[in-house]
Amino acid sequence: MTIIQIAVLFVIFLAVFGAAWMVMARLSGGGVQTRLQQVNGNLMGTRERSSGSRWTSALAKRLSPLARLSAGDKVEDHSPLRLRFMNAGLRDPNTPVLFFAAKTGFALCFPALTWLALTFSHTLLTSNGRLFYLLVAAAIGYYLPNVVLDKMIKWRQREIFESFPDALDLLTVCVEAGLAIDAALMRVAAEIHLGSRVLAEELHLVTLELRAGLAKDRALRNLAMRTGVEDVDALVAMLIQAERFGTSIADSLRIQSDQLRTRRRQRAEEAAAKIALKLLFPLIFFIFPSLLVVLMGPAFIQITRVLLPGMTGVAN
Repeated sequence: MTIIQIAVLFVIFLAVFGAAWMVMARLSGGGVQTRLQQVNGNLMGTRERSSGSRWTSALAKRLSPLARLSAGDKVEDHSPLRLRFMNAGLRDPNTPVLFFAAKTGFALCFPALTWLALTFSHTLLTSNGRLFYLLVAAAIGYYLPNVVLDKMIKWRQREIFESFPDALDLLTVCVEAGLAIDAALMRVAAEIHLGSRVLAEELHLVTLELRAGLAKDRALRNLAMRTGVEDVDALVAMLIQAERFGTSIADSLRIQSDQLRTRRRQRAEEAAAKIALKLLFPLIFFIFPSLLVVLMGPAFIQITRVLLPGMTGVAN
């Protein structure tokens, strides 16, 4: 038996073992707790959330040795990375462990798959060439979770930015109707849920913090920190200053809403102005060569048919 066949059998064994382990963990884990919750009459949503958290905790516990290969012993002490997780909406305490475990797992799996692909394709590469491809695959696997996290943060911040002026208009209407800022935030969180679930969830967290007794300025600063959006930070600073100096919150909200809509319109105009420059490169490299071949191709063929025999005759 060759080493390639041994490697294939080892990969198949790992896949079957992992699938069987997941099925057995699913069937055996949490049965007693689920029955006790049903006897106590808990809600179905609470059971689902607790089951999901148990699954995440169990998975993080099993993958913690793999995560330590990337983050060391202090996996949970990466505070800048925790802020990025909050900006992406990942609030589970086991997220850092799963993140670093994914980095280590991808950094090991991608080179293995690359080696199998190079072996079965029978490419004529030297040992240095194979090593280069393996290192590139390891680097891609190691930095792939960072790229996915950045995409999640940008998508979430863009959704908050696009729906924030509408929420600010609703907040202005609620405050002008006589509601306090706490009740207005609660009302806006309930109404904006159909338009933006992300922003509604963030505003709902603010109301929960206020109910728990947290200071209003602290709860608003937490909102700006969780979202990471400049406009939300500006609104939080404005609300804190308006409450501290006793100015009209409704007038401040109206001015802030106008500024946000102006900024959103300016960003749309900026994106529209960049279209001509972005279309220039596809025109030059893809469309113009095709048009040149279609328009000038028959002329070049005719020229070669007419001039080439004469040129060869003169040469003779």
